[in-house]
Amino acid sequence: MLRLGLERDVVDEDVLARAVGAFRERRVALPTFAQLADPARAPGAVRDALPDVDPDAPDPRNLFRVHWFNAADRRGRVDVPGAVWLPEELTGVRAPIFAVLGDRFPMIRAHKVLAAYACLAPRLVTGQFDPTSQRAVWPSTGNYCRGGVAISRILGCRGVAVLPEGMSAERFEWLARWVADPADVIRTPGTESNVKEIYDECRRLEAEPDVRIFNQFCEFGNHLAHVTCTGPALERVFLAAREARPELRLAAFVSATGSAGTIGAGDWLKDRHGARIVAVEALECPTLLYNGFGEHNIQGIGDKHVPYIHNVTNTDVVVAISDRATDQLTVLFNTDEGRRWLARERGLRPELLEALPHFGLSSLCNVLAAIETAKALDLGPEDAIATIATDGADLYVSELEKARARDFPGGVDDAAAAATFEEHLRAPPTEHLLVLTPRDRDRIFNLGYFTWVEQQGATVAQFEERRGQAFWRGLRELVPAWDALIEDFNRRTGASAPA
Repeated sequence: MLRLGLERDVVDEDVLARAVGAFRERRVALPTFAQLADPARAPGAVRDALPDVDPDAPDPRNLFRVHWFNAADRRGRVDVPGAVWLPEELTGVRAPIFAVLGDRFPMIRAHKVLAAYACLAPRLVTGQFDPTSQRAVWPSTGNYCRGGVAISRILGCRGVAVLPEGMSAERFEWLARWVADPADVIRTPGTESNVKEIYDECRRLEAEPDVRIFNQFCEFGNHLAHVTCTGPALERVFLAAREARPELRLAAFVSATGSAGTIGAGDWLKDRHGARIVAVEALECPTLLYNGFGEHNIQGIGDKHVPYIHNVTNTDVVVAISDRATDQLTVLFNTDEGRRWLARERGLRPELLEALPHFGLSSLCNVLAAIETAKALDLGPEDAIATIATDGADLYVSELEKARARDFPGGVDDAAAAATFEEHLRAPPTEHLLVLTPRDRDRIFNLGYFTWVEQQGATVAQFEERRGQAFWRGLRELVPAWDALIEDFNRRTGASAPA
């Protein structure tokens, strides 16, 4: 049976008591989901202390920074999440596209730390994880396992990262600094698209009595964090823009599927604004689009399966982006030669050029998919598209150098820059996009059977109930129940600060 994270009551009082004791000793307070959705609701003592806390330190107070409202210095807080609006000079489409910035999150400079917290916190407060004796295992293709290791270290428990050996060197360098033991970084065969190998390793680990797996691909805390925190954050950016441009409407939300946590924000945006939900994957591994397979380098969007927490029947469009595009645009956007060309030939403003390093490989994938969506749906200047800059280019310096050596042997001269811009931004292929019909949604949904029922132990009834939207809307009732448990947990530890 899958561990889905759907409990709203205490499962084991003894485990809960040990967790309470450990947190009382370490004086760790847990933020509620409501406080992460609106950090102004955090305790006043915490808000006052945060400016003096290093956002990259394993300090328990950084839990209260696991939200979208961190300022550019990552110490202060802003009323509107940081975002970059991409102009037509760059995108070639009239529809305004904005991306919220994941690299403002604490410790890992990526938004996956929110997913990690959202999977762990409900397990803690329902007595399903004992931080005094158990290891928290975080299966991932990179950022989620880093978030899990960071959260584990803050909480004083042992975190284990499981990720493919072919991920960027920067991920492994970060993990080496944060894990308690080098053995807690487990490298599985393959690269970004080898998710099954991660599952196989987790199955082996789960046989050990002190292990708890926090599988982001089937933990509904991941989905709900993005419905309740990321969705409203995106909405805040859109509404702030609409104050100046009342004619704006939110036409679409674009997100690479990955674990399918982030794309859950689209459920919120569709309910509130009618935004279409666009799922993105790599063209080299087009699982949703063509039931295909393969390998790619858009790190952060693991595939070859349909995640259990993907609300497939609420998805409107699927689009595939090539890793050739994301690799080469990383070079164009993050080299002096490339940025000089963009300034001179495309007229990009200095502030936009300075913002380009906020876009890592999967962030560029999201932007390219937003551009293709705007073209395919014939969106105009009143049709805003929201997306996510999941992490920054600093996590891919080694990948940039590989792409530069392979694809720009003569250097990033004017001809190479122009050719890269033309191929990937001015005239990208648009044939790998599908506006989904009900039959298409059922086809994609059914594909998940082979992973979750045949391989991972879900029952057919569990699998099927996810087909209807009543199931997904009903999940949202878990969040206030979890928040009540978190508040009670904090009272028992004595770590909650007065508002």
